[in-house]
Amino acid sequence: MEKMMDDDENWLSDDEHIGNQYSAVYWRILIVDDEPDIHAVTRLALNKVKYKGRELEIVSAYSGKEAFEVLCKQPDVAMILLDVVMETEDAGLILARRIREELKNDLVRIILRTGQPGQAPEQSVIVDYDINDYKLKTELTSQKMFTTVISSLRSYEGLKIIETSRRGLDKILEATSNLYQLDSLKELASGVLTQIDAILNVGKDGVLCLLDSISDSTSQRMPLIVATSGESTDLLAQKFLDESHPWAKPILAAFREEKSIYLNDVDVLIIHTTHGRQFAVAFRSIRPLNDIERSLLTIFCDRIAAAFDNLHMFELLKKTQEATVVALADLAESRDATTGGHVRRVCRLTEAIAQELKTANKLPPEADAHFLAFVGIASILHDVGKVGIPDVVLLKPGKHTPEERVIMEGHTHIGETVLERAAKMVEGISSLSIGAQIAGCHHEHYDGNGYPRRLKGNEIPFAARIVAVVDVFDALLHARPYKEPWPLDEVLTYLQERSGKQFDPDIVWAITHFVSTKNPDWIQTDGH
Repeated sequence: MEKMMDDDENWLSDDEHIGNQYSAVYWRILIVDDEPDIHAVTRLALNKVKYKGRELEIVSAYSGKEAFEVLCKQPDVAMILLDVVMETEDAGLILARRIREELKNDLVRIILRTGQPGQAPEQSVIVDYDINDYKLKTELTSQKMFTTVISSLRSYEGLKIIETSRRGLDKILEATSNLYQLDSLKELASGVLTQIDAILNVGKDGVLCLLDSISDSTSQRMPLIVATSGESTDLLAQKFLDESHPWAKPILAAFREEKSIYLNDVDVLIIHTTHGRQFAVAFRSIRPLNDIERSLLTIFCDRIAAAFDNLHMFELLKKTQEATVVALADLAESRDATTGGHVRRVCRLTEAIAQELKTANKLPPEADAHFLAFVGIASILHDVGKVGIPDVVLLKPGKHTPEERVIMEGHTHIGETVLERAAKMVEGISSLSIGAQIAGCHHEHYDGNGYPRRLKGNEIPFAARIVAVVDVFDALLHARPYKEPWPLDEVLTYLQERSGKQFDPDIVWAITHFVSTKNPDWIQTDGH
């Protein structure tokens, strides 16, 4: 086997770097013939041949079986000079069919050459076998050999470019479809870094920045670090990219010039969104990117810009929905000033408990990503129905009469009805639809002794079962006009004593585990 050195562009492949150390600088040609003299003559004829600055690497095989083994190990062969008659009269034809059908290699150019044309008539061979040319050994002079090789390499190069672009676009479509499902900026940014490496195999060391402002002056704009990968992970400890970082200058230059920059040690991609935000993706490049790869990255950046825009719109809609929910809760709180910050604490703890259950694999099937996104804000609405309760009942100190208690319990039906009506105006799961479940069922008991419908166990909506525990937990932990705050250990004991009766045991476990292991500062008894 001969190797001839030269420098040229790299090629993109599906599972590994674009070829190995040889294919990036050579055109690999396989000679398949059982006559050693044919190998020697062919090598002599092609000794000085170059195409686009790249020399030839000539590989020899002396039978169809040996050639098949070579192709299995070296799929980046550009051209095969294939004899027909070797170990059998049709060994070359069998190999040609195996290359296309078994190896699924449609790129390699197969030039069939024979010294016995009667064994393989040209017309039938051209029709029945997927070969690219048919030559008699006697007609392949040095000049004709040169012409055949160059035309075959040119054809292979064109097909390789098409295949490279197709695979790159397939990966971009796959990457963007996955990234469009992410609903947080940090997750989306991290996904972009991961997918760039998956598309190009350029290394995992990267950082994604958002152009932000650290003052009112437009001249004080610095890159805000959103996500990192590889050796750059330490950068997350700082909010803005330090000017002393070796990537700071090219990132700032890319932002300033509003275009991508490709350097020897780092490449910086600029992503423009229609909402006027600019993102820069910088990654350490282990090799220069060729024109195809840069074109693919441009397409990728365009698609990702749309993903960032979609995320921005989702965040705006979510904030609008949250503001609406908070306004409704504030309306209910204005009737009952004793609740104070109760609903906001319930929101925060509901989200925490849902995540705790997710980590423990205790979520029911209906608790999907949408549920987790909305359950916290929906919990704010658990007592919104109190707005329909007369002041004489709602604000009455002390115990209610049986008749007053019936009126008071009606807040569950009022809240559920109002929220269900509003939820019908929103397609799919929303904070309103989940809020309706919570408002109507957060006073149901796990053993069926609650109200208003005396539901039990899993008949009670999961969100309502969470809020049933969280609502009592927070109410006991904080002061009310009719009671002093309870110590945390007594509150947990109270919940555990009612586990399986009033409360879902999994929810009681989750809140106990969360408080004992996480012990967040925002969970504390009034005055402690």
